[in-house]
Amino acid sequence: MRQSSAGTRGPVERGERTAGAGRPGEAEIDAVLLVTFGGPDEPADVLPFLRNVTRGRGVPEERIAQVAEHYHQLGGRSPINDQSRELLAALRDELAPLPVYWGNRNWRPYLRDALAEMRADGVRLAACFIPSVFSTYSGCRQYRENLAEALDELGAAGEPAPAFVKLRVFFNHPGFLEPMADRVQAALETLPADRRDGAHLVFVAHSVPRWQAVESGPAGGAYERQLLAASRTVARLLAERRGREQPWDVAYCSRSGSPRVPWLEPDVGDCLERLAAEGAESVVIVPIGFVSDHMEVIQDLDREALARAGKLGLTAARAGTVGADPRFVQMIVELVEERRDPSRPRRALGELGSFPDVCPLDCCGSPATEDRRPAMAGLPEDALGRGRYRRGAAERGGPATAGGPGHSEDGRRVWRTGILDEELPDARPGRPDRR
Repeated sequence: MRQSSAGTRGPVERGERTAGAGRPGEAEIDAVLLVTFGGPDEPADVLPFLRNVTRGRGVPEERIAQVAEHYHQLGGRSPINDQSRELLAALRDELAPLPVYWGNRNWRPYLRDALAEMRADGVRLAACFIPSVFSTYSGCRQYRENLAEALDELGAAGEPAPAFVKLRVFFNHPGFLEPMADRVQAALETLPADRRDGAHLVFVAHSVPRWQAVESGPAGGAYERQLLAASRTVARLLAERRGREQPWDVAYCSRSGSPRVPWLEPDVGDCLERLAAEGAESVVIVPIGFVSDHMEVIQDLDREALARAGKLGLTAARAGTVGADPRFVQMIVELVEERRDPSRPRRALGELGSFPDVCPLDCCGSPATEDRRPAMAGLPEDALGRGRYRRGAAERGGPATAGGPGHSEDGRRVWRTGILDEELPDARPGRPDRR
């Protein structure tokens, strides 16, 4: 079988990857697509990559050069691609003979390249895994918009394109939380024995603009709720193992953009300042919002947060991320099987329960105007009666080219955003004012 940069394992063999398909509600998935952020592989890639990331955002050149230096300190190579390749290899081993492809938002292999390979191999319906822990625009919907754009480009060639279903958000799946608890325990054990029991856990996620947090999830506010739930569960799992509870807090890192736009706080450095002032002696920084040790973890936590802790007199350690832990890989396999067979049990820890597979189209809205009204990808301009909206991809079951609304069997309107089964319900009670 031929191998490609986009990650194909060879042409799809019809019949061998859809065993059992055809029962009511079961998806005939014949491939999996791993969708990641991407990163430079060598020094010459750094500036082109960063310009891809910042395109259209008005980021000054001096800021881009400053961030580029962070990559050059690592030899001009981001660790994220190697970590994605490790996860890709593990998924291929576990899912064989189901083919697994890989596409990036911002660097090679690009999503459009992966989709072209999938089309050439005859893929009809793929499950899409986005390794973002929590629901938010930049961690979920933006990837779906990127996928819709890549499908539009592919559809312009006039040939059939693959269709996609999305795997659910995994913030409270035991395959993610249990490995995280292991890594927190391992970090605790690196502290001096007399500073372990009182060590304060600081669970860290990527900060996002406040509007993203408000808009996140089907009913709004999901990002912070999911972060708190995941952190609480890891702290509980650790307490069950150690026989004692650790004090803990939630903080954020990687804030960027205009200082006039409110972002989630506190910053992890400010959190460390407060803990030191309150008399804490030791901390474990837990990157609960990240699945791999990529550049933001290295720069914001390993370089900056740990250095700040040292200046404050705090004994500090940073917990690892799940990476390609076998339990995390098995979790992804399990999520694929959930989409193939909706009757399967859906595992989740904590109080929030498993997240739904199908996202409403106005889930995790994005800013269309300066007043932060959401640009809900895939809706017509008059959807909900306000705002400017970008028309999405084709109707359910149709080719992946620009088009109008489709209708499901029970009459609900369905629009494509690169994902086959996203839908817009007629009403969503309890949604906060989106303005």
